[in-house]
Amino acid sequence: MSQSVIEAGKFPWSEQPADRPIPTLERRKVVGEKAMVARVVLDEGCVVPVHRHENEQLACVISGKLRFTVGEPGDEREIDIAGGEVMLLPSNVPHGVVALEETVVLDVFTPVAEKMGIDQGRD
Repeated sequence: MSQSVIEAGKFPWSEQPADRPIPTLERRKVVGEKAMVARVVLDEGCVVPVHRHENEQLACVISGKLRFTVGEPGDEREIDIAGGEVMLLPSNVPHGVVALEETVVLDVFTPVAEKMGIDQGRD
């Protein structure tokens, strides 16, 4: 688990611990007092199952392309997002994603997400 940052500083992604909550996804996190950013690399075909969380999330796609499914069951819609675009996911909105190609995302969560949606069901 990442340690919270309590003072200003520089945090190179290459020096942050990486984890793989699923085999086709790698992430590194920097955690502040009130927000967290995660650098996530999804392999083409990576599927993040539909989930929801209390945290507001901004998914900033740096490169690649994702297809989000958002909304309540029976009222879902698909939204494609590519490099240079941002997906806003308000608190408690169900969402899942599939990587249409290798994709790099910066996910911003507020408040800090001790466990991200992809961690649901993991110890």
